[in-house]
Amino acid sequence: MRVLGIETSCDETGAAIYDSEMGLLAHTLHSQVAMHAEYGGVVPELASRDHVRKTIPLIRDVLTQADLSAQDINGVAYTIGPGLAGALLVGAMIGRSLAYGWNVPAIGVHHMEGHLLASMLEPSPPEFPFIALLVSGGHTQLIKVDGIGRYVQLGESLDDAVGEAFDKTAKLLGLGYPGGAALAKLAENGDEKRFHFPRPMIDRPGLDFSFSGLKTFAVNTAAEFGLDEKTRADIACAFQAAVVDTLIIKCRRALRQTGYKRLVVAGGVGANRMLREHLAEAMGKEGCIVYFPRHEFCTDNGAMIAYVGCQRLMAGEHAGLSMQVFPRWDLEGLS
Repeated sequence: MRVLGIETSCDETGAAIYDSEMGLLAHTLHSQVAMHAEYGGVVPELASRDHVRKTIPLIRDVLTQADLSAQDINGVAYTIGPGLAGALLVGAMIGRSLAYGWNVPAIGVHHMEGHLLASMLEPSPPEFPFIALLVSGGHTQLIKVDGIGRYVQLGESLDDAVGEAFDKTAKLLGLGYPGGAALAKLAENGDEKRFHFPRPMIDRPGLDFSFSGLKTFAVNTAAEFGLDEKTRADIACAFQAAVVDTLIIKCRRALRQTGYKRLVVAGGVGANRMLREHLAEAMGKEGCIVYFPRHEFCTDNGAMIAYVGCQRLMAGEHAGLSMQVFPRWDLEGLS
């Protein structure tokens, strides 16, 4: 089965074509980061308008890349949540309309399920079951994954998601938006021994997270020591180390509690170099294997939507002609 995937949940427009036998045939992505940077964050109305402009040209692009025509597509998948309502509607309306016009089945996809299964696009994908660490601008979750559609949430952030905490701390340090990658780069020049940030909630049972306190600790540290170039780097270094250590401790705890030996890391923060290196080292000592999607599939993308859509369409699921998007959508509610 050959499926067109469309992603428009927030500030990136993605399109891809996935073939159930040949794998990923083509994918392309347009980022709105430069447009939103002027405002210090995503402006929903601007995001929606840009998706309107970019989605159809990107679909044409992936068809050309794969040397296919509309007649070669067997199904269409599109993100219906969670995300920005207006942005979701753009992709959903285009995707459902194309499926109707091409007389092929359509399926709405959960955005976080896409991230959860993005590692399946790699040459050596993980086998079920595994623990997934979802770390992005809007989500920090530990999920027990026993198969497609068989998800149990083990823990989540009680306040800021880890990506959100990165962006807010980066803004404090004058790094602009989006700040996660810039903060990680600044941290490379920092003195890891100068400041020690707390590792929140590691002394409590359970697998929930909290990162707002780290942001506050950074604010207080900046107020006490100022924000000269060296101090900015030292704060970035201490903040990043605290986040990485916290994630490692909770992942280790989740693996020990379940007895699972595979960990999948997904979401934009999964591209962080320090997290990848330290997590792989720590989990190796536990006798566990860690799987990371390639960097281009850590951020929002159409390939993961095409993959999930293909699996669900082959399982017999399909969307009706009515349409609904879900700005908030619990992953455990999936069948």
